[in-house]
Parts: sequence; C-alpha cells; structure tokens
Amino acid sequence: MELRVLRYFLTVAKEQSFTRAAEQLNITQPTLSRQLAALEEELGTKLFSRGGHGITLTEEGLLLKRRALEMVDLSDQILSEFKGENGIVEGKITIGCGEFMAVEILAEICKSYREKYPLVQFVLHTGTADKIQEMMNKGLVDIGVFLEPVSTENLDYVRIRESDYWIVGMRADNPLAEKEWITKEDLLPLPLILPERANVQSELANWFGEDFQKLQVTFTSNLGTNAGVMAMHGLGYPVSIGGATRYWDQKVMVQRKLFPEIKANTVIGWRRNIPYSTAVRKFIEEIREYHHAFQA
Repeated sequence: MELRVLRYFLTVAKEQSFTRAAEQLNITQPTLSRQLAALEEELGTKLFSRGGHGITLTEEGLLLKRRALEMVDLSDQILSEFKGENGIVEGKITIGCGEFMAVEILAEICKSYREKYPLVQFVLHTGTADKIQEMMNKGLVDIGVFLEPVSTENLDYVRIRESDYWIVGMRADNPLAEKEWITKEDLLPLPLILPERANVQSELANWFGEDFQKLQVTFTSNLGTNAGVMAMHGLGYPVSIGGATRYWDQKVMVQRKLFPEIKANTVIGWRRNIPYSTAVRKFIEEIREYHHAFQA
C-alpha cells in the first residue's frame, strides 16, 4: 500500500468525485480509477458507493479514511522533522490543546518564537486531553496543553499555576447574570452541562461535596463552545473552565465565577526521551524560557 495511493483515496473522499479529484491531482481519471481499484483489490473490500448524488464512502472506506489521515499526517510530520538540520529552522510544529485561558500564554510563546523563526508553521489541534494524549502517543502531536488533573508520567512539562478558573455560563438576560458570584445553592435546582472528562468532573465533585449526587445533569460536553449553544437554547447551564468563554458576545452569553472560587493549573508538555526536529527542540527551549521569566 503506497502513501501516494492513500493520498489519491483521500482526495476522492474529499471531492466525492473521481473527475474533480483527478483534476486536483493532475492525473487522468482512468489512471486514478485503476489505482483505487487496485487498492480495493489489495484490501479485499469495497471503499466507495457510487450513486446519483456522487461518490460516498462505505463503512470500510470510512475506516480507511481515518487510518489514512493518520498515516499521511505522520508522513508529513517525518518530513518536517528532517527540515531545519541545514542551519535554517523550518518545518511544522503540531500543538494539541483544549479551550483554556492558557492558550493565550501559548499564543505569546508562539509569537516570540515566530519572530525568531518565521519559516516554521504551526498546526493547531483542539480537543480533549485524552484525544491529545492519544495523538501524542502516535507521534501526531509534538506539544500538548492540558488542564490538570492529567497524567504526566511520560511527559516533560512546565506547569502554569492558577492559569484558569471555573465559571457558570448563562444567557445575558438570565436573572443569575445579576450576581457577581454563583454558589452551589444557586446551581442545585438548575439543569447543568458538565465537562465530559471524569477527572475534571472530580474537581466539581470536591467543590459540591455530598450535593454532587443531587445535580441535574442534562448534558456533558467535551468542549465549551457547543455547551454554550445548548445554554443559548435554554437547555442548561455550562459549568466549566473559563477558557474561551470570555470571547462570547457579552450581550448574548455571560459567565460568572463560582464561589468559593476554584482555580486550575495548566500543563504544557511533550513526550520524554523522544528525538525531535530542530524546530520543535527550539520551541521547547522557548517554552522553558517563557516559563522561567513567568516564574521570576
């Protein structure tokens, strides 16, 4: 199975047309069709369903798409890692993170780094800690930004202390928006939207104490943006890290801190004892320098 053919397959999956895919790949349609027919024969399965509305992927095709994307990403990562060894720092740095306030610290680090090494490109993946760690273990992410608690067993890292805090989101016209702080007594009668991660929920469990079992949980959500949409439609109150919520339109959605206040630490980490490209090594140096100055 050649990487080139997998790229052909992904292009057809994206375009949902052999004709458009062939034009984009600058090859003839018969050549493309033969290559993918040979791939189906090699795998012993049908990858495409052809209908009146174009081409769709079979279940086996969807599985191959997921694996092919990982393989292509890893191939691109390998090529990137060998750039920069000639004295010119270039290539890609892949960063995975959630929606935290510490992303602003990450942005400051990236800005400082880009001033020194403008040829380096950043690839940003947004997801939960579990997803980011999975991608790191596969070599698809170089740097991870995690909200604690998170396992750092196989990571080198720096910790940004009290970089975020817990809030409750609500519509701007909600009576609770008149309050400066939100207590657990305010929340007990309300439908709530909680973070999906069990480790993060445990922080809330400690805050609520015995009352945690009394909560009316209508949704769990892995990221805060969609939880905010649910809240806009009156489906619940998201209880989460402040993170990106402060970029909401304050005329529509607002957030109020919990009382007693809960603060959260963030970890910026990378896999221990892994050979990195010049670009990534210098970015790690930038992280350490920023953290040292931040702590001073």
